[in-house]
Amino acid sequence: MPASMVKSAPARAGGEEALRKYVAELIGTFVLVLGGVGAAVLAGERIGFLGVSLAFGLSLLAMVYTVGPISGCHVNPAVTLGLLLTGKMESRHALGYVVAQCVGAIAAAGVVLLIARGVPGGYSASVEGLASNGFGAASPEGYGMGAAFLTEVALTFLLVLTVLGATDARAPVGFAGLAIGLVLALIHLVGIPVTNTSVNPARSLGPALFAGGLALSQLWLFIVAPLLGSATAAAVYRTVFRPVVPITARTAERATERERAERVASNRTDTQVPT
Repeated sequence: MPASMVKSAPARAGGEEALRKYVAELIGTFVLVLGGVGAAVLAGERIGFLGVSLAFGLSLLAMVYTVGPISGCHVNPAVTLGLLLTGKMESRHALGYVVAQCVGAIAAAGVVLLIARGVPGGYSASVEGLASNGFGAASPEGYGMGAAFLTEVALTFLLVLTVLGATDARAPVGFAGLAIGLVLALIHLVGIPVTNTSVNPARSLGPALFAGGLALSQLWLFIVAPLLGSATAAAVYRTVFRPVVPITARTAERATERERAERVASNRTDTQVPT
């Protein structure tokens, strides 16, 4: 076999693995935005802040256990930054993750808009906002820019610190999704009245592109503040927690090797055809 073919096989396998990660991030972010923004736009008047908060938290919880074993289920550029700064992901994948997350969020926001337009009388994203994030006149309760910036920094700090701690090598195996999903629901309970809660630049980008106007002009805050909160969480984690053995989020969110081997062995036994 030619040497070039031998060398290209690992490269091809690595490329396929990277593509799987990016597709998983796209799907995960799509579900997060579809579930959370969809709940706010299509059912917000019926379920209120609590319902929308649970929709975001449950969407993330489901995706952690669905795509987490493939990509780590960042579904958020701020989370990707935090994991990158703490050595819990490979830097060569960071840009691909962020691009996939943004594409997934935009696609989901587009789907929500298409559904919303089916209501009698129609729906205008530019008028109704499509659950976009904002401050001042765009804040649900009229909070100013300073309060909005501080809220997004603090709540993103909480989210990313939870992700880092729950995926630490010393954390209980298999429970990261519960902690991360529940903290996102808590974050929305606090942040929805202030900014509609972003803590995720991709989540903010999707609706803002369709809403335009004020939502698009204020988008910068929902990029800068979450990234600042993420960087702060990474610094605190590296200083206070002092991880002994850095492991990736993807590894932390999988079952142990023994558990997965037992599952596969059991499945093979159950599917054997009696002779």
